[in-house]
Amino acid sequence: MSSTPRATAGDAGSAAKPSRRNVLGSMAATAVAVVGWNAATQTWATAAEAARSSDVVPVPGLKGTLTTAPETVGSFGHDFGHLFDDVSKPWAVLRPAGVDDIVTIVNYARVNGIKIAVNGQGGTGNDIESHSVYGQARVPGGISIDAKGMANILSIGNDYAVVEAGVTWGQLTDATLKLGKTPPALPDYLYISIGGTLSVGGIGGTVQKYGLMVDTVQAIDIVTADGKLVTATPWLRSDLFNAALSGGGQVGIIVRVNVKLIPAPTRAVVFSLFYSSVEQYLVDSEKVLADGRFQVHAGEMMRTPDNSGWRYKLEVGATYTTTPPDRNRLLCDLKDVRADAVIEDVSFRDYMFRLDAYEAVLKEGGHWYTPKPWLSMFLPASKTKAFMKIAERELNADSLGGGFLLFYPYFTSKLKRPLAVQPNESVAYLFDLLRFPNPGEPNIQGMIDQNRRLYDIAVAMGAKRYLVGSIPMSHADWRKHFGNRWYGFVQAKKKYDPTGIFTPGQGFGLI
Repeated sequence: MSSTPRATAGDAGSAAKPSRRNVLGSMAATAVAVVGWNAATQTWATAAEAARSSDVVPVPGLKGTLTTAPETVGSFGHDFGHLFDDVSKPWAVLRPAGVDDIVTIVNYARVNGIKIAVNGQGGTGNDIESHSVYGQARVPGGISIDAKGMANILSIGNDYAVVEAGVTWGQLTDATLKLGKTPPALPDYLYISIGGTLSVGGIGGTVQKYGLMVDTVQAIDIVTADGKLVTATPWLRSDLFNAALSGGGQVGIIVRVNVKLIPAPTRAVVFSLFYSSVEQYLVDSEKVLADGRFQVHAGEMMRTPDNSGWRYKLEVGATYTTTPPDRNRLLCDLKDVRADAVIEDVSFRDYMFRLDAYEAVLKEGGHWYTPKPWLSMFLPASKTKAFMKIAERELNADSLGGGFLLFYPYFTSKLKRPLAVQPNESVAYLFDLLRFPNPGEPNIQGMIDQNRRLYDIAVAMGAKRYLVGSIPMSHADWRKHFGNRWYGFVQAKKKYDPTGIFTPGQGFGLI
């Protein structure tokens, strides 16, 4: 197979025009079964309503299912953040049996002016839901597409894998590790969909070497609003490729992805080094960033053991297959932090899935199910110390609850996709306040207000936001965020989604 995925429906892959005889495929005949859209009332219609009205445009034939069953739309009416619960329910949920269903439903949505968005439905056990945290995947009154309907690994080559967009990073990691391969860039939490992650960028502990997850993508197959399934690469339809990756789902529905693979190590020596001040932490973080001695480089701002203040943890990993690295050589020129260091030699897989145990703790304590006002930004290195001093004063133990604050540097030159907008410096820091508030926390709105206040301070210093966070944004805010990329983004939206049906929950206001 070629290393570039092909669009199986072809560039002209439009669905057939809906007819009144061509209704839902594989759909149970229940009172809540959707059979069409009432153009006059702009609502979904049941079979009984369709029989009484000539305004109902039947849904075209599908191999999957489309339903308005309350238990189904209810599960798609909230996300991991739980900040928009029960106010963002879609009218219907599509569980596609394949790409053809997505092409068909996009055509139907465009013709009838219906909003549409993909819902990643990640997680473990029974805790399956969209992993957006501020309603980004919500589509009230529209169609939510269950990404679990496109979750197959299609092929794994020597240096690439072709997967459907609903595959999780965990699925792909396990499949490739069996062949001695791994994606070069992985998120910390692996049970989220590849397509959803690529719509926002995707960041993890190898960003300093490989960039964001979108920087490891070689091609995508995407359904645009004209109902065409096309392939886009950095050289073929590059405007679509660049608008889809880190573009918040605005120009189409990614259905297949070609992602790069590299040889996988078998083990990792993981160093957790602790610093009492941000100044010490910044020096050593940028030292190991500059010489690239570690393959994985992350870090945190965290509470001190006695919970009296803040300290910093540099978490770095040296991977290997046969010969373990020389620990003394790796640490010899760092500040005297070895006395408190925690050093572990673990399997590479265990390190990649290291959050599994923490997820269990968060669920046991109830933190997993609380609202999550996250704040995710990219800080310019020159202003990072000043901002972190402000953060130290602003935040306390309750600001985290059961959560954590990721904080580590990377080279902005490693990030190639234009809509993953970065500070105008060679080095930036991820500031990722992943709040898991204590159960019953009364001040969720205060945390959101604090997010906005910290965001304004950071932006004045030259920071940019990461799309996954919980920050109230106006149209003017988005224009300022994208800066000189805004015009090109608007043009891509007008070209590939001129009626604005895709992913309204982002709130960009492009058209």
